[in-house]
Amino acid sequence: MDKYEIQHDGEKWKLQREGGNRALRSAGTKADIMKSGTEYMRDHGGSLKVRGQNGQYQEERTYPRSSDPKRSKG
Repeated sequence: MDKYEIQHDGEKWKLQREGGNRALRSAGTKADIMKSGTEYMRDHGGSLKVRGQNGQYQEERTYPRSSDPKRSKG
């Protein structure tokens, strides 16, 4: 499963492959990158980790939902 992350980088937020340097998508606000990232993930699938502005992981999502290894409702 491909792994991606959203994180804050200077003045903007970016979506990138986990461990990668190149942004796949970027936006000025977290809300905008979440929307753009969700659209990207629906087309590509994989695991998406979301970091807060302080760099700490806040949540993880799996696309499509049926691929979630946890099989939980949450």
